[in-house]
Amino acid sequence: MLEINDLHASVVGTVDAEILKGLSLSIKAGEVHAIMGPNGGGKSTLANVLMGRPDYVVNAGTIELDGESILELMPDKRALRGMFLAFQYPAEIPGVRPWQFLKAAVDARRSFAGEEPLSVRQFSAMFDAKVEAVGIDPDLVKRSLNEGFSGGEKKRNEMLQLEILEPRLAILDETDSGLDVDALRIVAEGVNSLRSPERSFLIVTHYQRLLNYIKPDIVHILVDGRIVESGGPELALQVEKSGYERYVAAAAG
Repeated sequence: MLEINDLHASVVGTVDAEILKGLSLSIKAGEVHAIMGPNGGGKSTLANVLMGRPDYVVNAGTIELDGESILELMPDKRALRGMFLAFQYPAEIPGVRPWQFLKAAVDARRSFAGEEPLSVRQFSAMFDAKVEAVGIDPDLVKRSLNEGFSGGEKKRNEMLQLEILEPRLAILDETDSGLDVDALRIVAEGVNSLRSPERSFLIVTHYQRLLNYIKPDIVHILVDGRIVESGGPELALQVEKSGYERYVAAAAG
């Protein structure tokens, strides 16, 4: 599904200070991968580069989704192809309600696939069912998107987006940052309910605790812009016990 080869990237205007320094990664359909590593290693940069955030520039390497290069595609075009990014800090969008936001997104996806848009009645029935399924307060979705939401409510809202958009590749960028146990479970339940042979996840996290609830197929350690080790779920437990010091030392050497 996703193939990244020798990826080099930096913030726009700082080409000489690369953040990603030759990262390679392959994610097959149906797999859940976790990216762990110390602060400043490039985890969030990877997530943003994958979704085409214009603040970053790719200096070398390739990113392919289903055999197609996506490097020249704008974020909305990547989303139309089934990519989704759950932000570390979801933005508030005044004046736009979740229903409006998701109806527009679903219609855009259906149009790209050559399908007719859903009627208001059809979408409303699906929306109401998903609101109930993720356990979000129905009164919250009457507000502007994320406006006045708590951290946990924002995560429920992102899980609502996941449930409705059903992306083929979902990227979670440190979505567990600052969350309590209940909010962590919200995220985990959303991810686990959507696991399927056709859908893949890339979970970017600093700590192992989210992986107590979501069992990844493969864990990668990202240090100084490169993946320095990959393994099974036991690798996350090992990092929880011993930290990143030996990986940082090895990368520096």
